[in-house]
Amino acid sequence: MTHNLENREGQKIPEVKFQVRHHGNWETWSTEKLFKGKKVVLFALPGAFTPTCSSTHLPRYNDLAKEFKKSGIDDVICLSVNDTFVMNAWAEGQEAENITFLPDGNGDFSKGMGMLVDKSDIGFGPRSWRYSMLVNDGVIEKMFIEPDKPGDPFEVSDADTMLDYIKPGAERPREITLFSKPGCPHCARAKEILESKDVHYTEIKGVKTSTLRSLGGKGTYPLVFINGENIGGAEDLEKLSF
Repeated sequence: MTHNLENREGQKIPEVKFQVRHHGNWETWSTEKLFKGKKVVLFALPGAFTPTCSSTHLPRYNDLAKEFKKSGIDDVICLSVNDTFVMNAWAEGQEAENITFLPDGNGDFSKGMGMLVDKSDIGFGPRSWRYSMLVNDGVIEKMFIEPDKPGDPFEVSDADTMLDYIKPGAERPREITLFSKPGCPHCARAKEILESKDVHYTEIKGVKTSTLRSLGGKGTYPLVFINGENIGGAEDLEKLSF
């Protein structure tokens, strides 16, 4: 099935109101509230908790959110045709504190963008096509729309492509993974070092010591990887410059 996916650069975004459960209260967020007078990156995806969205699309935008803000972006928004309770649960599970989650529960925004597609063949019903866009004061400056082909293509709407458009050659933060266990004082020290440097890291708790050894460690906690390289524990981390 082909879709009529239209690039709407230079046009205004549709005027829509979203019903959002925020801090235990119902709120109505309008597109005016979200976009007026701001530079916003929005990325839209087929569904919360789905594999590509959870493993790659959302986490990378969260990782690069600070780089976007350094480049003049006021907010990074994740939109999906899901209700607010689903989006809130997904946000909590992903620990994506740098992202604003926008529930397009009725698909009104996606329809207004010409991006609402029928995924009934896999039991999803109407969903958003995957795309990203840069919106300046409510006007679409740039869109990256995934190619119209079967499945769920993910080739151009990623965070790195958008950041390269906004700020060519922008530096990327280091990808840091910390393997830890509860009650470990050396793990606490490693986290203090990373937090003092204001760097983002992913903490993985409760991994067996045998697993740490298989990853190239000594079987002691913590074990820290930076950009895929095993750099050791807390003492080794202290020696690095950030």
